Amino acid sequence: MTELLVNRRMERHEWLQLALLSVLWGGSFLFAGIQIRWLPPFTIVLLRVGLAAIILNVLVRALGPKMPTEFSAWRAFFTMGLLNNAIPFCLIVWSQGHIASGLAAILNATTPIFTVLVAHVATSDERMTGNRLIGVAIGFTGVVVLVGTDALNGLGTDLLAQLAILLAAICYAFAGVYGRRFRRLGLDPIVTATGQVTASAMVLLPIALVIDAPWTLPVPPGEVWGAAIGSAILSTVLGYVLYFRILASAGATNLLLVTFLIPVSAIIMGAAVLSEHLAARHFVGLGFIGAGLAAIDGRCFGRIGKRI
Repeated sequence: MTELLVNRRMERHEWLQLALLSVLWGGSFLFAGIQIRWLPPFTIVLLRVGLAAIILNVLVRALGPKMPTEFSAWRAFFTMGLLNNAIPFCLIVWSQGHIASGLAAILNATTPIFTVLVAHVATSDERMTGNRLIGVAIGFTGVVVLVGTDALNGLGTDLLAQLAILLAAICYAFAGVYGRRFRRLGLDPIVTATGQVTASAMVLLPIALVIDAPWTLPVPPGEVWGAAIGSAILSTVLGYVLYFRILASAGATNLLLVTFLIPVSAIIMGAAVLSEHLAARHFVGLGFIGAGLAAIDGRCFGRIGKRI
């Protein structure tokens, strides 16, 4: 296979799409934080993917694309749903009740590191390069500085929750590489997003019913329902249509750089909407992340170590 992705710099519109995706996914942590005080993890995730599955199926029917009926396509949807939704969503939501959000953001930002490794081994056109390796290291440093090194003080205390975030990051890495096959199948991004989320909802429905017994829970307040709807529409419906669009054009490693941008989006939204103060470390962290992304893009630094 020719080198189609790793040696191609992302275009401006792809960087803009990546930034938008970071905002949509950054909001999912806020939505989950609101719900976790009232609902158990499996129910939270089921609400997110279940509502999103209903919306996406209605959209597909209204817009005209046909869902595939082949076993191979639905086998891929279920595999992608497990790797990209069911397993990591449950791990992250559960961990949010045990570790600080700053540490969770840092651990989640290991996703591009795992993706570089998985793509290098599993693909022929997203091989590791010097630019990519250096850029990922600089970008990860930026996330640590941005969130604050004090967050690292919690390392090792709630070890199981921290390992859960790392396992979620590994799942995302494998999902990004696995999801490349949908481009070869010629499926529209909205069809792929619909199939993946529908499969996730089908997997999670019996689990949530058996483990959480949601009908026995007290009725949550309106803000919880608002967070569930926001998570479904913004972070899942819009987020995954955008996800598969970027994946098809830019590749898995470029796509999952979004985890560097999610903390950036959270900081900027906090300053703009909640009037939160921006400290010096925020600007330093933003600088590191910008330098890391520039190194990965290769426009400013040229090619370092064409291929490892």
